[in-house]
Amino acid sequence: MAQACRDYFSRRVSFCLWVLCEIAIAACDLAELLGSAIALQLLFGIPLVWGVCITALDVLVLLFLQNKGFRYTEALVIMLVATVGICFTTEILFSRPDMGGILLGYLPKKEILQNSDMLYIAIGILGATVMPHNLYLHSSIVQTRDWQPNTKKRWEAIKFGTIDSTFALSLALFINSAILIVSAATFHFSGNQNVAEIQDAYKLLSPLLGASAASAIFGIALLASGQSSTLTATLAGQIVMEGFLQFRFPSWLRRLITRLLAIIPALITIIIFGENSTSKLIVFSQVILSLQLPFAVIPLVMFTSNRRLMGEFINPLWLKSLAWLVAIIIVGLNIWLLLQSILG
Repeated sequence: MAQACRDYFSRRVSFCLWVLCEIAIAACDLAELLGSAIALQLLFGIPLVWGVCITALDVLVLLFLQNKGFRYTEALVIMLVATVGICFTTEILFSRPDMGGILLGYLPKKEILQNSDMLYIAIGILGATVMPHNLYLHSSIVQTRDWQPNTKKRWEAIKFGTIDSTFALSLALFINSAILIVSAATFHFSGNQNVAEIQDAYKLLSPLLGASAASAIFGIALLASGQSSTLTATLAGQIVMEGFLQFRFPSWLRRLITRLLAIIPALITIIIFGENSTSKLIVFSQVILSLQLPFAVIPLVMFTSNRRLMGEFINPLWLKSLAWLVAIIIVGLNIWLLLQSILG
């Protein structure tokens, strides 16, 4: 998709889209860096500042895997995401939530639009689930398959690419839902509605759920989540830079730049505002992702709905209509959040 943006948009528009995507990648990396550092602190007692620095060394793991081939990196991401999914499935079993309440929780509520704090959190969850730079990544991963330039093989590549993307987004939706479900079932009905920090949630999970392993499982899930997301952010960053600018950094240099953009605000926040400010910074970074989302979704819908570009692979009318509706909703929610922030 980055290549398509470069070819079909003006140089100025293409450059702006690249900058916005880089901001999204930096915001994602900031959240995952802090999440991994907090996990190291909870599991091993490592100070948060040192955890941030240790987490930055994951560049060495990525460089090793990239030398082995893309499938090794893909396998590691799948393993990490599966670990997160298993951990939160276990937490849900421990917390025994009300299934009827879960289903009702997925229904939109007008209170979200009226309450700026609720809307702020909801927008952050949207950004954390559908990360804008991952749309660029998924559109590129399909090229790693063994496809040939004929209609049958292209349809086959699209089919498997669709399965991959659907599975990845569904798993992201499940994990983000599981976090809310476990939090509501554990804290809300036990009189701990004011739990807002990850560290507090970690300490309270085991005693409230009556399972000694609950807190440790939560910490492992947090660490695995941070590492999986940071790997995909790095891959997306390389693809975005190549696609928009036709310029390729060495992998270690690209990773180093991305990490520095995340480490600097993380360390400043921890040193100046203290460790208890990290959760607010994580949520804010996810809101930034959501604000960047329209700048990835709209080009995606435009390109896949363009017959001259897609030929027989164009979106059918029902999918085109649904895609534009979703894009309009995302844009509308972001504009409403900005208006509430300005007016407030």
